[in-house]
Amino acid sequence: MGQTLVIQPVSRIEGHAKITIQLDDAGNVADTMVNVIELRGFERFCVGKPVEEMPRITTRICGVCPWSHHLASAKAADAVFGVQLPPAGEKLRRLCNSIAYMEEHILHFYILAGPDFILGPDAEYPVRNVIGILDAVPDVGRQVVKVRHMCAKMLELIAGKAIHPAAAVPGGFSRPLSEDERQSLLPMAEEALELAKFTISFAKENIFPKYMDVVKTVGTITSGFLGTVTDDGALDLYDGKLRMMYADGSYEEFPYDQYTDYIGEHVEPWTYLKFPYAKKRGPFELEDNAPSLYRVNSLARINVADYIPTPLAQKELEEFRTSFGRPAQLTLLYHWARLIELLHNAELALQLLNDPEITSSDIRASVTPRAARGVGVVEAPRGTLIHDYTTDEDGLLTHVNLLVATCQNNSAINLSVKQAAKTLIKDGNYDQGTLNTIEMAIRAYDPCLSCSTHRMDGTLPVKVDILSPNGEVIDTLTN
Repeated sequence: MGQTLVIQPVSRIEGHAKITIQLDDAGNVADTMVNVIELRGFERFCVGKPVEEMPRITTRICGVCPWSHHLASAKAADAVFGVQLPPAGEKLRRLCNSIAYMEEHILHFYILAGPDFILGPDAEYPVRNVIGILDAVPDVGRQVVKVRHMCAKMLELIAGKAIHPAAAVPGGFSRPLSEDERQSLLPMAEEALELAKFTISFAKENIFPKYMDVVKTVGTITSGFLGTVTDDGALDLYDGKLRMMYADGSYEEFPYDQYTDYIGEHVEPWTYLKFPYAKKRGPFELEDNAPSLYRVNSLARINVADYIPTPLAQKELEEFRTSFGRPAQLTLLYHWARLIELLHNAELALQLLNDPEITSSDIRASVTPRAARGVGVVEAPRGTLIHDYTTDEDGLLTHVNLLVATCQNNSAINLSVKQAAKTLIKDGNYDQGTLNTIEMAIRAYDPCLSCSTHRMDGTLPVKVDILSPNGEVIDTLTN
């Protein structure tokens, strides 16, 4: 008889999920599913709200990446009002975005994914965590905690608070940056850059070579990629046009308010996450190398961009492409790409702080309510994030759609987990290290499930199992 394995909860990710693995009679993997078992539904209860409240409301979707939702929402509101930001207002937004990126990528590499590499995927569960890292490399661990805390302090200094910010407002930014504040931020940004430089060197020398066999075999799939670039093809994490690159390296570009012409959304009954797909390349297929399959996040961004506009990160990108080509497809290379982005954002934060215009007091344009549609897009640490708002003549929301990064990686996550499970489980043989390595295929995407779950019909399915005193299921109730 076949056997069902359930990994629940998936550890060291943001949100709640489980992996269901169905084995056949021979003990080999027949099928897998990544079940996302939470629902938020922000789109529903935002309807009727004034659009200018959205940049404040949507930060509550997630305390891990509130700045991404904050900025995407503010940009969508800008578009609804039809307003052009003053340069200093945009630069302050970009500065906060870069600092938030550093905080997020440090968190993921060292604390969420790091235990798998620094301690090893077979390490015992009680030590395979951030405490184990602090024991294994205490000097590095202390510096990581210090710089990540420092990034939060930088955001607090610029915007008033690091989590659930309210500083980006329709038309710009809520307060200017003073010269004294800029001088306080500069040494902190320089220390963050030093950690970024150390991290990518440390990983290339001590981590990636050691696990390259795992990188080449676990969770590998072939797909297209989506990311944001400037008119000349440079990586841009705050603004630009969307570039959909297909598996053969060809691509097409489009303004982000036209995303519905290029991205479709499919629904399956066994998960709250939708399945976006590249609709220009055919119907939805949950298959490796399907023409409509695409991915977002760090690996996608460095694949679609022609270059990175900061010198240290560009040098790392050139080395990366020499080793893995373009587009690079190996799923665990997301970690390497994430460190290139960490370095880029550290460089960019220093560039912005050294820009004389960053302390200008002209930071906000006035706005007037109107009936309109506005789409705001930023590259969140976890991938392309789209906020789409429609308002009536009073500026009240009549329609809200959020197309979130993890949602766009949903197909790829499921396919990577299936590939990992089929590669690692043979003839019914597995152990806790095997199951953790399967989880690594999910952690590579750094999923954030809180903001990515919703259903088109707004219903909440419920299943209740009724057990006898000896634990047998005697009845199941569903709505």
